[in-house]
Amino acid sequence: MVGTVLKGMSRVRWHDLTHVYGSAGDVPGRLSRVAFGDARTSASALSDLGLWLGELAVFDATVETVPFLWDLAVTDSVNSRSGVVVLLHAILEHGNPPQIEVQRAAHRAVLNGRSTADMLACDEDAAVRAAAANLVTAIGSHVCESCRPA
Repeated sequence: MVGTVLKGMSRVRWHDLTHVYGSAGDVPGRLSRVAFGDARTSASALSDLGLWLGELAVFDATVETVPFLWDLAVTDSVNSRSGVVVLLHAILEHGNPPQIEVQRAAHRAVLNGRSTADMLACDEDAAVRAAAANLVTAIGSHVCESCRPA
């Protein structure tokens, strides 16, 4: 699986993107720690990503990160897959009213993973299954100002 997880991450111009504390140049390192770290390292990196990208508000870096989070959620070797799914859920539930287009794009990035969430809701790992079931429900009932059709 090494080499396919996080494929394409180097093509993103992370330093041009922002998260809650400014430049998102530190996001790839955290994604790598989630992907390849032991349980403690992975959980710590995921906690950072949650704070930076989705628990308080969503940002342009959030939009670019979501596809990699979907990747991590389905990679069996990732230690904190259920936490990744929980972060995707948090992203769907948080906004950024001053940047409504960013909010819409972040939400759409999560919503577009519905088939992956459905698959994860049948995962062998009970924690992943539970987190995915919650996310599937949230996706199915998602309504927010930014995502309403014009």
